[in-house]
Amino acid sequence: MTQPLLIIAAGGTGGHMFPAQALAEAMLARGWRVKLSTDARGARYTGAFPEAVEIEVRSSATFARGGALAKLAVPFRIAGGTISSVIRMLRDKPAVVVGFGGYPSIPALAAATILKRPRAIHEQNGVLGRVNEMFAKRVHAIACGTWPTELPEGVQGHDIGNPVRAAILARAGAPYIPPGDYPLSLLVMGGSQGARILSDVVPAAIAALPEQYRQHIRVSHQARPEDEARVVSFYEQAGIDATVQPFFADVPERMAEAQLVITRAGASTVADLSVIGRPSILVPLAAAIRDEQTANARGLVDAGAAILVPEKRLDPESLAEQIQTILDFPEGATQMAHAALATGKPDATQRLVELVEGLAGNEMAAESTGENFGEQ
Repeated sequence: MTQPLLIIAAGGTGGHMFPAQALAEAMLARGWRVKLSTDARGARYTGAFPEAVEIEVRSSATFARGGALAKLAVPFRIAGGTISSVIRMLRDKPAVVVGFGGYPSIPALAAATILKRPRAIHEQNGVLGRVNEMFAKRVHAIACGTWPTELPEGVQGHDIGNPVRAAILARAGAPYIPPGDYPLSLLVMGGSQGARILSDVVPAAIAALPEQYRQHIRVSHQARPEDEARVVSFYEQAGIDATVQPFFADVPERMAEAQLVITRAGASTVADLSVIGRPSILVPLAAAIRDEQTANARGLVDAGAAILVPEKRLDPESLAEQIQTILDFPEGATQMAHAALATGKPDATQRLVELVEGLAGNEMAAESTGENFGEQ
């Protein structure tokens, strides 16, 4: 086969998979072959990947889940996945391997390190995740989605931005319709699987708004499956027009139509907000060990595009006041939308493509001169 091969290693959550999908789409368009290396959990998020991407499910695991026996099995599962990846890479040599974080990316990155293939990682958050931190000094390039990103001493990063899917790019800079005396769309998201605290607080906050707003509001609320029924019931009893689902496949459309987005501060969500350009209320995940979501939100908040609400301060009364403040001032909401756009990097995918092709070019140059590109 004459087409160069890119192996993308990612999994675990939509936050890892969405930028991986964006890179896959772009590299296919440039004539590359693309494989995605993930585990069974990550494979559940591959439905939107182009059909041309070959999905390779590898054994992997994390010490963060399961009981004592499961933790004892972790090294063996990772080793099995790594050996399998080494065998496949020997048969079909990748030009470049790019990891997007999450423990499912370990086998492919470990195999690329063993075989000294050109390799890079992309970190979506302002703080390196554990897997990316593990490989930070073992790759040839680190692409940073949030700038600045905290990196180990002596390690340099590239300010790339977070690639967004083609469906988001198609709505980049979509005209913002400010709040007014007409239907108002609110989008509520808690990441790829919803967030319980948003389901606990947001419906009550919307119900506490003055009637002049409630009668016009249409809510799209992403809730966990176990919370869906009660959230639906609450909105119905409050007389609020709401669509509640565990996962929205059409987030780009819903975000483009929204006057306000209330959401976690996942890196991909922040990137989507900045590319489309929408005012937001951001509630960083308090359970995040490294508080990376607060770091992710910093750019939008500092630009005046978002209101940051720490989880411990989130309650229906104060949230209702913040929502009303934005809806009361159409000019201010419009300024927030424009400020969000100003922080965006819609060319992040292209920047990452250039980095990947640069690594491939360095490898070919090294092979032509007999040098070992893999040595650090």
